[in-house]
Amino acid sequence: MNFDSHILNVLTAATALVNRLTAGHSGGARYAVPADLAGATADALGDDGRPRPEVSTAQAKQLAAVAARMRVVFEAAHGGDTDRAAEEVNALLLDTNARPQLDRTGSPGWNLHFHGADDTLANGWAAGCAAGLAMALGSDLVGRLGVCSAPACDRVFVDASRNSARRFCSPQCQSRVKAAAHRARRQTS
Repeated sequence: MNFDSHILNVLTAATALVNRLTAGHSGGARYAVPADLAGATADALGDDGRPRPEVSTAQAKQLAAVAARMRVVFEAAHGGDTDRAAEEVNALLLDTNARPQLDRTGSPGWNLHFHGADDTLANGWAAGCAAGLAMALGSDLVGRLGVCSAPACDRVFVDASRNSARRFCSPQCQSRVKAAAHRARRQTS
C-alpha cells in the first residue's frame, strides 16, 4: 500500500465525514444524518485516534456540504468515472484554496499538510481532504476509493489492503453478505 500516513489520515477523515454526514443506507438500514451534526462531525474528525475537536454548528454544516461533494468523488471513482471524480476534486481544491505547507507537528522533521485560504477547522479539513482525494485520483491508487458492495449499504471506504480486494465498508457488511450467501446455498441444497 503506497499511501503515506498523512494522506491515509486525510482520506480516512474524508471517509468518516462522508459516512457520518450524508444520508443513505448503512449496514442494510436507512441512514439519516444525525440531529447533532456538530457532534457527528467531531466524532468523524476524531476517528483513528486523532484528537476530537470542538466543532461549531456552522463548521459542521460547512463540512456536511463538503462531505456530500466528496461522496460524488467516491462514487464516481468507484464506478470508473475518474473524469467526473477529478472535476469534483478540482472544484473542491479551488473552493477551499488548498495550498501545501510544511509544518512541524510534534514529530521530528517537517510534514506536508494542506491548508485552506483560512485556517478555520472546516476549511482546513475540507482542503486537506480535497488534497488527499486529489493525490489518490492523480495516481494509480484511484481504484482504492470504494463504495460498499453490500445490499442496502452505500457507505464509502479507502482500500488500504495489500491486494486491493476490499469490497465492503465494514466487517459487519462483509459478514452480512457472507451469511446471506450461506443461507441461500443451504436452501438450494
